[in-house]
Amino acid sequence: MLVTGGAGAIGSNLCRRLLGLGARVIVLDDLSASVPWNLPSHPRLAFVRGDILHRDALEEAFAPDPTVVFHLAALFANQNSVEHPEEDLQVNGLGTLRVFRRCAAAGVRRVVFASSGCSIYGDRPERPLTEDLVSLQLSTPYQVTKMLGELYAQQLRHQVGLPVVVARLFNSFGPWDPPGRYRNVIPNFFWRALHGLPLPITGTGDETRDFTYVDDVVDGLLRCASTPGVEGEAFNLASGQETRIGDLALRINALCGNDAGLVQLPRRDWDTKTTLLASIDKARDRLGYAPTWALQPGLEQCRAWFGEHWDRLARDPRFGAPSTAVHAGTSAAPTA
Repeated sequence: MLVTGGAGAIGSNLCRRLLGLGARVIVLDDLSASVPWNLPSHPRLAFVRGDILHRDALEEAFAPDPTVVFHLAALFANQNSVEHPEEDLQVNGLGTLRVFRRCAAAGVRRVVFASSGCSIYGDRPERPLTEDLVSLQLSTPYQVTKMLGELYAQQLRHQVGLPVVVARLFNSFGPWDPPGRYRNVIPNFFWRALHGLPLPITGTGDETRDFTYVDDVVDGLLRCASTPGVEGEAFNLASGQETRIGDLALRINALCGNDAGLVQLPRRDWDTKTTLLASIDKARDRLGYAPTWALQPGLEQCRAWFGEHWDRLARDPRFGAPSTAVHAGTSAAPTA
């Protein structure tokens, strides 16, 4: 098994599950958006530090002739792509094309491409979002290049028979997801809450998202890799539940004992979605996908992970203390 982006939040959880199933795992990751200690140390895991744009790195990663490739590597995500659109196009466009072409040349049995349901549907107001209709009304380069990845997947499916399955992911969260400038809202909320800072809400707080615990995402990815007869299809991997961002922030403050509250900030120009809810009917019917994690126990697992890895996070210069620009607060190590 090859996992590109395997040191990332979803990738590292996927690697742990694959190792638990007895698989041999190759990880290709340049560590530009992750940390080395995110990967487990295991005799059946081989790590190739490299960029999917570099042919030498791809050759090394494909040398063991993997039968299944999970392509998770990407420049993540919307704000990053707005600030670095050419890098986004290089990594998510050309990099994805090179991975797909290498998969075709190697004759892999299945390719699972991690697309983004938060991107591919644009700002469609319909709820829940179903796989049969996507949108061209896209507001960030990241959304454009995730769409491009799906188009390359289908083009190569028709041209060379690439056995690809597209997984459209929705707001994954869970352990092994560190905070950071371009990272997800949940780890960044925890990082601020554990430093006694208010949680910034960009908008009104009534905006909704479909938060999906990473164990359920991993289960869906494995089903995309193993279910017969689904090549060329796309599946939403989500919770099928809607959560207000304001309610999410209040839950995290409560878990962290943070009484600094919330602070409201202007909505970002590119953030045109006020609601997001996925239909998981197709994934349930075709893959047997059935998410089992509710939001609250998933958040409790995140809180425990931050407690366990607090010293590691604090020592890493990429994290440090969060900005106090919106509020001056105190920093204290959390208890697990």
